[in-house]
Amino acid sequence: MPTNPLSHLPKSKQDEINAILEIIKEEADPTKVILFGSHATGKWVDSTLQHDGITLTYESDYDFLVVTKKKTEKEQAIISHIENKCNEELKGITSILVHSIDYINTGLSYGQYFFIRILSEGITLFDDEKFDFLKPHKLSKEELKTRSQNYFDIWFPMGNEFLIDAENAFDRGSYRKSLFEQHQAVENFYATVMLVFSGYKPTVHNLNKLRKYAKHLDYGLYNLFLSPPDDEEEYRLFELLRKGYVEARYSRDFDISEDDCFKLLEKVRKMKMLVFEICQEKISTY
Repeated sequence: MPTNPLSHLPKSKQDEINAILEIIKEEADPTKVILFGSHATGKWVDSTLQHDGITLTYESDYDFLVVTKKKTEKEQAIISHIENKCNEELKGITSILVHSIDYINTGLSYGQYFFIRILSEGITLFDDEKFDFLKPHKLSKEELKTRSQNYFDIWFPMGNEFLIDAENAFDRGSYRKSLFEQHQAVENFYATVMLVFSGYKPTVHNLNKLRKYAKHLDYGLYNLFLSPPDDEEEYRLFELLRKGYVEARYSRDFDISEDDCFKLLEKVRKMKMLVFEICQEKISTY
């Protein structure tokens, strides 16, 4: 490891990454911490551009794989504690994944290219040297294509079925039911993209987190929701969609208008088309 593995980054980013590392070590008691993604490869983006008259912004996350000694049921709680503390104390956007060494080694033995790529391109910032990664099983291009197509054939139709149910519920005037089905459709479409592109998806239902995890895969997909980021109406609509998983089903006080339900339904329809296009393009590259 170089004396300073972050020397390719500006000093301000190095300082933020090191501060995040200290927070991770405090909250997770990791055996290894790996920086991956665009800040590891030197391809980070902090930009603003105009598209169809709308100002779009994109800021690359600080992506970390936190490796723990053993599996814990508190992985999502650890992630939330780290990300919340980073959001309070730091400027950059932090995205954390937490998995046990056994979980990752199982993925490596299976040829899971998400973890293989992290080990290949990532930067190890902390290692207590108590555990080793297994030698990964590398898939051929044909195996990658077959596996990606299989993921698509499972997850995309499920997303589409949820969308059909959302449309039918909307036509009946069951807007709460439609919103729940829309949430499920979006969750499955995000899963489709992540599995086709990387062979990995996190076990979360939080659409904000899924949107963030899929951020680096396609610019248009990321900006489908909450864009521009300071638009109060976009935020309000996304919050309604996010509440579709729990509040729309169980809260007596939750309500959604026909107009809002239709606006979100249109976004989910666009998401379906976009996910189909980018996944087919990705599969064709293998």
